[in-house]
Amino acid sequence: MGECNLLSTYPKTVRNLSKRKEGQLKNREIAKQYGFEYFDGTREQGYGGYYYDGRWVPIAQRIVEHYHLKEGDRVLDIGCAKGFLVKDLLDICPGLEVWGLELSGYAIQNCHPDVKGKLIQGTADALPFPEGFFQAALCINVLHNLERVRCLQALREIERVAKGRSYIQVDAYRNEMERNLFLDWVLTAVTFGTPEFWREILDEAHYSGDYYWTILEIEPEYVILN
Repeated sequence: MGECNLLSTYPKTVRNLSKRKEGQLKNREIAKQYGFEYFDGTREQGYGGYYYDGRWVPIAQRIVEHYHLKEGDRVLDIGCAKGFLVKDLLDICPGLEVWGLELSGYAIQNCHPDVKGKLIQGTADALPFPEGFFQAALCINVLHNLERVRCLQALREIERVAKGRSYIQVDAYRNEMERNLFLDWVLTAVTFGTPEFWREILDEAHYSGDYYWTILEIEPEYVILN
């Protein structure tokens, strides 16, 4: 198990916290339905439009290199949304077999055309695959949307299908300022805490794969708008 940031190339996002905080309780309820509003509605309720723009290409390349993936290997992207990373993995490594698992029926119905038929609906804590089926399993910014007991079960499921060859990334914060930013911005997280908090959960689940944290940075917009 190792701490490594496979998403280091992911672009930073400009966040208007004042807008996000307007009607936040209602926006949380809407976001947690993971429908049109969350993916393609307003920024206050989610992504504000979740479109393919190629930002996952260098991440897919790094994943292929990190796990030494090759033709015929099987990869699972848990919480794949519209399947953009699935597409890029397939493009980067021809012959790779990639599945996407996603809770949202809306996201699957509106997935990238190149991954039609490669995404299935399901949850991270009940993976419909046999033990050791994958050469790599990915779960990026998903587990924190589950209650703690389900987080543990999901980690055990990931370990079951790809023991020691998985990558998870979860929301976290390191101090009170980052915690306040997190609480102001994140709509769907249910389980959250410091990196130390998450390491305890990883240890409790006997997780042996790789991991990293999504930590929102304090940006000028945050200072100005608050």
